[in-house]
Amino acid sequence: MFAGVLASSQISKIHEQSLAILAEVGVEIPHVDVLKLFDDAGARVDHSSQRVRIGPHMIERCLGSAGKRFTLYGRDIDRRAVFGHGERNYNTSAGEASWVDEPGGVRRRPTLEDAASAARLGDALDTITIAGAMADPHELPAGNRCVEVFATLLKNTVKPVTFWFHDRSAARFINEIMIAVRGDESRAAKYPLCYPFLEPISPLRFPFNGVDLLYETCRLNLPVFIGPMAQTGMSAPATVAGTMALENAEILAGVCISQLIAPGVPVCYGGICHAFDMQTTQTVFSGPEQAIFGVAMTQMGKHYGLPVYINVGLADAKRPDAQAGLEVGMTLALGAAAGADIFGHMGISGADQAASLDMLAMQHEAIRYVESVMRELDFSDEKFSFDEIMAAGPGGSYIDRDHTVAHFRREIWQPCLLDRRFYEAWRADGAAPMEQRCCRFRRELLSSHRPVPLDDALSAAVDGIVGAARTESR
Repeated sequence: MFAGVLASSQISKIHEQSLAILAEVGVEIPHVDVLKLFDDAGARVDHSSQRVRIGPHMIERCLGSAGKRFTLYGRDIDRRAVFGHGERNYNTSAGEASWVDEPGGVRRRPTLEDAASAARLGDALDTITIAGAMADPHELPAGNRCVEVFATLLKNTVKPVTFWFHDRSAARFINEIMIAVRGDESRAAKYPLCYPFLEPISPLRFPFNGVDLLYETCRLNLPVFIGPMAQTGMSAPATVAGTMALENAEILAGVCISQLIAPGVPVCYGGICHAFDMQTTQTVFSGPEQAIFGVAMTQMGKHYGLPVYINVGLADAKRPDAQAGLEVGMTLALGAAAGADIFGHMGISGADQAASLDMLAMQHEAIRYVESVMRELDFSDEKFSFDEIMAAGPGGSYIDRDHTVAHFRREIWQPCLLDRRFYEAWRADGAAPMEQRCCRFRRELLSSHRPVPLDDALSAAVDGIVGAARTESR
């Protein structure tokens, strides 16, 4: 079994350093109501600077109350993403500010139609558990953008979805849509469709809207994914250990925020710190440090008994080429072996440079590969095939035996994009490189896949809520 990169003594030291950061340095929370919650709970609160210093006993209490197992359900409640039970989930990006139609092409602003295409492709790919918008369509006003994106996702996939929540007002309309989909508020809380992402602003600050909207999302018991993106040498110390301690402190503070607002609400530990490239002044999505962070932060989250979100399976490459294959495959395999619950955000070209459906196609193949590596092997007497070995004997062949026909499809993984053909067959088919195969695969799926539509009455109800959100945001 994969042991990880941290010894138990190192896990304890990161935890102790994080406790010291929270007790002595504290975090900045620009939210009057939440500051009062901390004050009432016994934290040291400086209301003038909005600084909260949190003691270890409060952190222990909040970790104890946090929900550690939860399930997200699609519009079709049989389509599920299960957390805290040892299952692996994959989601596509919640939304990028740019979009590329073809590898190496000019970037453009994404549209709502791009979000629809992303949801449709996510719906079609069997590796994707949670379908993300991938597009942050700036054609729409910020105030109601997430409401329209959510409605578009629901119309184009039956899976659970992810997108960027904007604020508390928008979250209220999103709640209304979920209640309409489920039929009533209790079923909406029982079968959550999506999750808010609470992203601290490293170092040690929280955004007002990210905290404020939890008052609405917790109403329906939506799990809170807490994911700072501390960057080594930029928004965190220029050491791996210092970055992890700071990131961990921010996550623990986020756990406290969620539990003070709604005790018992489920939490996902988002250990998504990154290195920072001093030469390019760009965050690093997939260097060796990202593999270390992915594994180590999984160990930290599991130390607290929480489900874990990590940023692996991503690439600094801008196209689905050899660099992308190396970066995606190496980090994803190590993160999966470490035991994280979810990996994302798939479908990004470079380090938050753009959304790319072709990159998603390549990552789909990498996920299939890694999932095959992670499969449970069967060592039963039947699988050892002694009778077959006896029958074939020395120098025999297994190619023409019924046993081979019965087993090879389940035992030997078959790619859909990687090429294994003889050289001449490959040349005769155009000698297409990987990225061309990704393009072709993406086009074929988008042209052929039709998601199950919303029924007319529900579609009309959702459109009515979207219209109300538009009116209020004007």
